[in-house]
Amino acid sequence: MLPKHIRWRLLAALVPLAAVGADLPSTVRAIGAEVKPEQAMEYMRRIYATERWFTFPKMEETARYLERTMREIGLKDVEVVPAPADGVSQFGYWTMPLAWDVKRARLEMVEPESQVLADYEKVPASLGMWSGPTRPGGVTAEVVELNDDSPAAVEKLDLKGKLVLTSRNPAGIKWLLARRGALGAINTFTENADLKDGRQWINSWGDHGWAFTKGSAPLVSFSITPRQAELLRKLLAARRTVRLKAEVDSRYYTGTYPYVTGVLAGSGSGEEVLTLGHTAEQGAQDNATGVAAMLESLAALNRLIAAGKLPRPARSIRILAMPEMYGTMHYIAANPERIGRTVAAMCLDTPAAFYHLAGTEYTFYLNPHVAKSYTDALVLRVAEAWLARLRPPRPFHWKPYMTGTDTHLSDPTIGIPTVWPYSGSGVHTHHNSEDKPENVDARSLRDLAVMNAAYLYYIAAAGDPEARWLAEITLTRGYEQVLATAAPLLDRLLAAGEERGQLLHQGLEKLAYAVEREEAAVLSVVRLAAPQRREAVRRELAPLVDNLRRFGREQEARLRAGAGGVEPVRSAADPRMAEAARMVVKRKRFGTITLDDLPVDQREGYPSAAWALAPITALNWCDGRRNLAEVIRLTRLELGAGEFDFAGYFRFLARRGYVEITEGPQ
Repeated sequence: MLPKHIRWRLLAALVPLAAVGADLPSTVRAIGAEVKPEQAMEYMRRIYATERWFTFPKMEETARYLERTMREIGLKDVEVVPAPADGVSQFGYWTMPLAWDVKRARLEMVEPESQVLADYEKVPASLGMWSGPTRPGGVTAEVVELNDDSPAAVEKLDLKGKLVLTSRNPAGIKWLLARRGALGAINTFTENADLKDGRQWINSWGDHGWAFTKGSAPLVSFSITPRQAELLRKLLAARRTVRLKAEVDSRYYTGTYPYVTGVLAGSGSGEEVLTLGHTAEQGAQDNATGVAAMLESLAALNRLIAAGKLPRPARSIRILAMPEMYGTMHYIAANPERIGRTVAAMCLDTPAAFYHLAGTEYTFYLNPHVAKSYTDALVLRVAEAWLARLRPPRPFHWKPYMTGTDTHLSDPTIGIPTVWPYSGSGVHTHHNSEDKPENVDARSLRDLAVMNAAYLYYIAAAGDPEARWLAEITLTRGYEQVLATAAPLLDRLLAAGEERGQLLHQGLEKLAYAVEREEAAVLSVVRLAAPQRREAVRRELAPLVDNLRRFGREQEARLRAGAGGVEPVRSAADPRMAEAARMVVKRKRFGTITLDDLPVDQREGYPSAAWALAPITALNWCDGRRNLAEVIRLTRLELGAGEFDFAGYFRFLARRGYVEITEGPQ
């Protein structure tokens, strides 16, 4: 038995931790009782009513509605920020789009039969965003089906003045269509072919990237239904000439891409916690639900604080409703001091779908390994505290970091740990005209608002005791992650033959990496301490870190025992790594490198890193000190082995001026 004085010290340490840990469930219960699902549903419907048109004047209407609503629910310092929509300005490496408006658009088959195929005024998603105009009265053109959309195949086709029927999203080949003089594209691509009368929304129409920028070609863009696509293909297969009349009254102009922000004021620390979700999307589930949940989250918290049911947190809680990526990039560039005071974020880009449909549970996407954080453990505890108490309990899941939305705030050049809850929509309606308010479940929207509010409030109110509890639950998750790394490695070692030495070396490297990353997660709570307390808190956390390292050594011993006395054997050296070891990549700007200012045929075969996971992960590890060989090693430990040409890619970026490379000895 432990000596009495040690037992008393352990008991004294555990009591405050238990009290703090119990505070999260009680906070979740209070918020759950206060959130008003029907009010959130009304927010969602009102946002959808303007966003479904996806023009810049309608985006301005949405922004003004959000501004009024944020003031009504009691937020302070509410403002609509007019980010430029000029097709030229860059924030990070994202080039802002040109503003765009459309009055009417219609597509009609005139030969061999007459049929209206698209009418923007009836179904807005009939028209692709940033579609170019036609001459007044419209233009009639022959349809050509594109069966092979490779550059080599497209270059051989006579597309001048024709409408091109595409089977995949035409945005990926728009530059080729422009080069060949096509009038435009008729999209038949869909993410769900079972939606026979649904139209996939085309929201990308730049020549070099996502948005339409200065110099992009003003091609026409329509989207038709799977049922209509079958008809056109049947006619073309019968060698019938198909001619369509396209009429589009649209315009490009220099305007603004507005976003809205406001705060639930804290008691004065000056720090902030952020909830962000994007506007400027045509769907109810994507993303009127996310913005509506943010509004009701802060409205509920403000009511609870005003009623004295929750104390006002020290940190402020900020809401940011903005165009995806473009809005956050401008916000980051415009507010560097505020970004430095923002300690954590939750991104709400998600459906709120019916409980009875498969695949509609919430999945929590966590931080990339370079930014491992206590927020990963916290958001899962929040989910457990709310979803597990429902009757019946609602399952939830977690997955590693994924690109595709505004979670890029966790990039070390920005420095805000960010988690992202995401639900499937059951019947898949992503970017489809069938994404409508009647397919939103008020219960899922309530769940989202409760979890968002609880996560934000707990961090906003966290002092030293809460930080210690956060460190403890992060340590618990750290043990789980280290064990999850070791267990399959041990299985492989026990079943291995002659390759056991190499497997042991690889396993020990993966295990050491896991321990180091989980150690970083535990220490991330230091950020919550006052500046003058941070070194002291770091020292106080030293025993937790020691425990994690000890656990890592125990797992290492298991691996060595599983190898049966075989010594670790390093794999043969990769000659490409010698070159990488002499390269140190220095980033010039924050955020991802989209290449949207570089023509596709000048990219030497390398991808845009707007969303591509491998180059983004490697870029995140480039801190200006690590050599590229170390960056590659860390990237592969995070993602697994891959064949991406990292050295070639970064040399390409350097030649084009996106990064700097310092060459030196190995």
